[in-house]
Amino acid sequence: MKIVIASSNKGKIKEIERLLPDFEVVPFSSILGDTDIEETGTTFQENSIIKAKTVNNMLKAKNYSYDIVLADDSGITVPDINNEPNIYSARYAGVGATDKENNQKLISKLQEKSILKTKAYYTAAIAIVYKDNIYTTHGWMYGDVIDTPKGDKGFGYDPLFIPNGYDKTLGELDDDIKKSISHRSKALDLAKIVIKSLIK
Repeated sequence: MKIVIASSNKGKIKEIERLLPDFEVVPFSSILGDTDIEETGTTFQENSIIKAKTVNNMLKAKNYSYDIVLADDSGITVPDINNEPNIYSARYAGVGATDKENNQKLISKLQEKSILKTKAYYTAAIAIVYKDNIYTTHGWMYGDVIDTPKGDKGFGYDPLFIPNGYDKTLGELDDDIKKSISHRSKALDLAKIVIKSLIK
């Protein structure tokens, strides 16, 4: 089965490939080139649907052979700083911002309030388009953010996030541990159930 991933985030694509080993995972950019998809939704779910539907329509226009389009929209939310960055996680420091720039903005926001450590959570929303029908799943991971990055593994805000039950950041933890607890893993586990029910 060929699943086209509606994302150009290399870290996210790599993680999805690792979490869906039984499927042929194809980044949409390898078919359609670099294409910006405007995320105009107000929730992770709405943005994931926008991305999946857009890529699905573009692939249909090209008569490209595929089975499913899968999109992920995810990010981190910190209640103590007005629930930021939330759906703006990937562009917190501006459109095209690097992980380092986004992390630095989050650190600055924490330091403005003299916060060394506070509660936070990740959300992942997965949208699946199959034969023009849309299905969605969610996953969450809870823990704390800190104002000093630790570790160089993973991507995004991983060096600033300590998941509940651990004393290390996602940037320090092994991939196998992250795979077992991450918001994206939980959302994709549910997505796999949906996909398998669709292709019976």
